[in-house]
Amino acid sequence: MKDSLTKKITRTGIVGALYAVLTIVLAPISYGPFQLRIAESLCVLPLVFPETAIGLTIGCLIANVFGNGPLDMILGTLSTAIASFLTALIGKKIKAVAPKIILGELFSVIFNALLVPITFLAANTNSVSYLFGVLTVCVGQSIVCFGIGTLVYYLSDKIKNQALL
Repeated sequence: MKDSLTKKITRTGIVGALYAVLTIVLAPISYGPFQLRIAESLCVLPLVFPETAIGLTIGCLIANVFGNGPLDMILGTLSTAIASFLTALIGKKIKAVAPKIILGELFSVIFNALLVPITFLAANTNSVSYLFGVLTVCVGQSIVCFGIGTLVYYLSDKIKNQALL
């Protein structure tokens, strides 16, 4: 059964709000060079619900208001937007579960690892070098995306198949 527009908009709003709240409430581990942004585990959702890419982008923008300044609002949000929309595309194009999950999670790791450290340099956060920032963001993103994100994928796929959400 096809989801109604109302369901898609509601789902998008809930995911965006959840991303922002998780990030802000867990602020001590969500921002800075050593971040473990738990909300990034939601970036796998566009594999199952493509419309959530919009919610993730808006939620990230709201969360980044509290981040490393205006550049974080731009680059951090841009990295989540690019990763989320590519993940939605992968969800539509690839049917095999393992490659779909790996690629979907990899986008979030790569784009955040490449773009977010620029915001550390601009905010002069602990005088972190770009390469060190890439490494630390990559490690944090990998833990969250490949760990919690995989669980989020399987739970959301099960929910979709049971038409619960």
